[in-house]
Amino acid sequence: MAAIHETVIMRCTLPVLLFSLCALPVFVRADGQRLDLGGKTIKLALLGVAGWLPSKLPLEMVPEFARYAKEKYGYDASFTYDDAPLGTLFQKAASSLGTKSDDYALIVCDTQWLGALTERGWIVKLDDLIRRNPDLTPPWYDPVIESAYMEYPDNSGQKVALPQEVDVLVLFVRKDLFRNPSERDAYRRLTGRDLPQTFEDWEKVDFDEYKAISKFFTRPGEGLYGTCLQHSKEYDSESMSLYPIQWSMGGEFWNPKTHDVEGYLNTEVNAKGLEIQKSFLEVEPPGAVTYGVAENIKAFIEGRVATSQMWAGAGPAMITGQNRDKVMVVPPPGAKQADGSIRRLYCIGGQAWVINNFATREQKQVILDFLEWWYLPETQREFARKGGNPAVKATLEDPNFDGINPWNRAMKYMLPFNRDFYHSPAYAELLAIQQEAFSSYLTGVVNDPMKVLNWAAARQQRVLYDLGDTRKKPAAAYLKLQLR
Repeated sequence: MAAIHETVIMRCTLPVLLFSLCALPVFVRADGQRLDLGGKTIKLALLGVAGWLPSKLPLEMVPEFARYAKEKYGYDASFTYDDAPLGTLFQKAASSLGTKSDDYALIVCDTQWLGALTERGWIVKLDDLIRRNPDLTPPWYDPVIESAYMEYPDNSGQKVALPQEVDVLVLFVRKDLFRNPSERDAYRRLTGRDLPQTFEDWEKVDFDEYKAISKFFTRPGEGLYGTCLQHSKEYDSESMSLYPIQWSMGGEFWNPKTHDVEGYLNTEVNAKGLEIQKSFLEVEPPGAVTYGVAENIKAFIEGRVATSQMWAGAGPAMITGQNRDKVMVVPPPGAKQADGSIRRLYCIGGQAWVINNFATREQKQVILDFLEWWYLPETQREFARKGGNPAVKATLEDPNFDGINPWNRAMKYMLPFNRDFYHSPAYAELLAIQQEAFSSYLTGVVNDPMKVLNWAAARQQRVLYDLGDTRKKPAAAYLKLQLR
């Protein structure tokens, strides 16, 4: 667990696993049927991110696949494992793919990379493979799984990836505080309302109520703060924390049909969302403006925050042997609508499997066998038991699923209220622009939320225009803006 605390710095949206396969001897079928690898020895070297549980779970489970492959297909599969720091893992994969190497035959990637990987011709387009092997696509729990983890271009129906780890933001809550009679009485006297006690109570909590609760538990003198979000400028932390507020309030990040950003990102509702998010710094620990996943986990398990908005995939790190009986996991807040309902629309996390287009036919056959095994009901159940988040409908709808892990019910509840953003080949540049803009407002470099949105919208519009993804040129006036 210590390793997880030290290195859980992912979105969990980050690339987490690469498979390097070398098959000896070579055995090829040219008729499109499965290759008979019977009697062969296949060596698989796994490369992942140190300390991130979704990366290591396949490593723990591959001995079962090796037995499965031996019994069903007659070949031997042996596995070795290595890991790499997050900051160098993607570069390592891209450097290999860029040389048309078959070193890394199966890759688990951030879903936003699907565009870049596909347009460069680095990964296998899966439609024909899926038609020949329908077991690769069992019924999924929700349509968002196909749109977020499998499809590129958006809304095309074309499949280029498969879901490996489904992930969503959930809320970890300290029951020892919320169910304390003295705390409940004090909150009632202050607000006239009770603290949320049940999962159903939390379904009704909006951002205003969540802020009030967080303010109530913010007691710097006691070293206690109300909540903890993720605001780090690194990778996508700040965006993944901000977008759920803006989207739940009705905001957008672009026009999905025209791919225009101007007029969609830079709106009053999104400016209000920035203001709301920044206000939460008042009820977060000092230095929270730099918090990512690792810092968030540390604050929660040390008891410095009453609640924490965190990826379900980090559940095994958030819930320890010491706090397991004191924590409940519930839906995060949403935006109250005019009719009193609560609207939630969050950013999906998790990772997708993609297949190296330059892998040998033997390597691809092993990958096919592995993925068909991965989606077997018993494999998906074991993945869940070990702390993973499966995608298959039958697994999530199993009556016992909610009880496997404390976060399972909230994860399942939140999945339909999620979507992805920017599968564009220019994702890295688009992300860097908004992270720079959002962080400049959060840290007080710029105090006008609309200014940073105009700055970001124009620069993202220019990226997409230069890419040929939109016909509208960016506004020259906005391009002259500076973040200061």
